[in-house]
Amino acid sequence: MALPKQLKDKLRFPVIAAPMFLVSGPELVTACCLNGIGGTFPALNQRTSEGYAEWLLQISASLEGKEHSPFGINLIVHKTNPRLEADLKITVEHKVPFVITSLGAVSEVVDAVHSYGGLVFHDVTNMRHSEKAIQAGVDGLILVSAGAGGHAGTLHPFAFIKEIKNAFDTCVIQSGAISTGEQVLAARAAGADLAYIGTRFIATKESMADPEYKNMLVSARAEDIVYTPKVSGIPANFLRQSLESNGISLDEIDNPDIDLGKELIDDAKAWKTIWSAGHGAGNINDIPTVAALCDSMKKEYNDQLQALK
Repeated sequence: MALPKQLKDKLRFPVIAAPMFLVSGPELVTACCLNGIGGTFPALNQRTSEGYAEWLLQISASLEGKEHSPFGINLIVHKTNPRLEADLKITVEHKVPFVITSLGAVSEVVDAVHSYGGLVFHDVTNMRHSEKAIQAGVDGLILVSAGAGGHAGTLHPFAFIKEIKNAFDTCVIQSGAISTGEQVLAARAAGADLAYIGTRFIATKESMADPEYKNMLVSARAEDIVYTPKVSGIPANFLRQSLESNGISLDEIDNPDIDLGKELIDDAKAWKTIWSAGHGAGNINDIPTVAALCDSMKKEYNDQLQALK
């Protein structure tokens, strides 16, 4: 399956900026869409469902009458998310162009988004989860590979892309340590339809990230990223410096219970000072505007494409 027409006709560069907890907001989403890439945010970044609806109105108003790419939102489909039903209803009412589902592929969620013509892409880290997502009827898979920030997998992207392409006729979006235009081109060359970039967009003027978080990314290297389940109960990549400053021992890795309702809604305390990032942190050397970053990536992409001819 090729890239769905709704995205192919409107994306001016083959990138989606990933939805990042406590980082992605209306300003970042709008800037991404106005610069030709897909902008997204997690519904849970707004602390209430009413606030989530207000953000959707704000983004739509900012984009109205301007040339822009589609925006999307992320829904956590885990049983411990008490807001799923309310947020899904709001998503349908506002006809959000595309939805990214995480931690659960549920056909009822896919059907609800499809009811108004929206698209659904699902985060996966292995073949078993990919099969379940395809069975649920999603429009594409986001391959969260080794080196991605947040709840990442451990598979190498080259191996993962090829295995998925051999098994399924679906849109493939590649995630994991992509920070530059050359790396976007590499993802496309490996068989992905789009690149999915998170960490690089944390260190932009428009992101909601704490300034200290942004500066930590600028000084970080790939070896500063620690893969651990100690924060959420699900293995994820975090900046070593932020783990250490919060007193989290890296010597004793345990497996806490998963309760995303408590972790992401009730207080979100850990994620405010324990900061996620992928291996691409080593390629971040500045904190530009989204416009400047997108221009830079487009030039890198085209220059590398010409160099390969």
